[in-house]
Amino acid sequence: MTTQRSTSAIEVAGAAGTPGFIRRFAIVALSVVIISAGARVAQKQEATEFTQLAPHLLVFATRTGNVVASIGREGAFLVGTPSADSTPQISRILAGRTTSPFRYVVIFPQNTSHSEGDAGWGKMGAFVAMHENALGRIGGHAMGPPSPLPPRLRNLGVDRPRISFSEVLCVDINGEAIHVVHQSPGFSDADALVHFHVANLVYLGEVFPGDSYPLVDIAEGGRIDGLIKTLRPWTDKTLKVVPARGKVTNGESVEAFLTMLTTIRARVRKMIDSGQSKEQVLAAHLTTDFDGRWGQGIVSPDAFVQEVYDSETLPTDKSAAPAAKQ
Repeated sequence: MTTQRSTSAIEVAGAAGTPGFIRRFAIVALSVVIISAGARVAQKQEATEFTQLAPHLLVFATRTGNVVASIGREGAFLVGTPSADSTPQISRILAGRTTSPFRYVVIFPQNTSHSEGDAGWGKMGAFVAMHENALGRIGGHAMGPPSPLPPRLRNLGVDRPRISFSEVLCVDINGEAIHVVHQSPGFSDADALVHFHVANLVYLGEVFPGDSYPLVDIAEGGRIDGLIKTLRPWTDKTLKVVPARGKVTNGESVEAFLTMLTTIRARVRKMIDSGQSKEQVLAAHLTTDFDGRWGQGIVSPDAFVQEVYDSETLPTDKSAAPAAKQ
């Protein structure tokens, strides 16, 4: 945040005859121009773009990820990973499309160190929910008084979501039937999918990043097998798919992503079974034929192969929830 110092008319008049005043005044004026230009650039960078898929269905592209919004006379339902700085702008856009004050927001899991909590929706009066496993990691979903907000959330000026769900969350709004369904751990143990039945659209969060190899967060329960189980039912070419980031696509892209996942897992598994070390697996560059499409994003090819190796060498988790399609 930039602080600007204003110069009063009395100060200007009193200093006008002093040596160096003109030079100091010019420097102040130039600084104000530079600060103003910087503010305009920042506002432009923070602008939130959106794609309209149907009269009452928008997809917002925010700094932290995509947000799907159903908007109509009954209010607005949003799901995704909104950034805190996008919330005021999204709120204004929603207000221009519905007279209802009701807002329902489901925040999908991110790496805990990058969480933006409820992204500021709670203080705007929205009902904000998050899967209980993800909410627990930022101090919510507690049996007793809530713990203090993590420093990151305090610095962002946001809160935690106040509502958690376990396996299924159903929402009927604006003529749409929406199911949020917990899945087997893939990115993390808080993975879910959101199926908009009428719109024939699915949102999968970080299970389908859209712009890179996936992040399998072992520390938060993620497993490569969970990614594959969650993705398998959603390869229909007629299905609209909203990735965690990037443009809206369809089930054909999910199928290509799934093929990549199963191929790399099989290659890593083969080397593990032959007794080769992690260093040898990484040195084999097993993703080369897929790097052109998925190797330029937030997860590097080597990082992805290491995730697969670590996931494949963990003990089998028999308590993982089965993938569900609603």
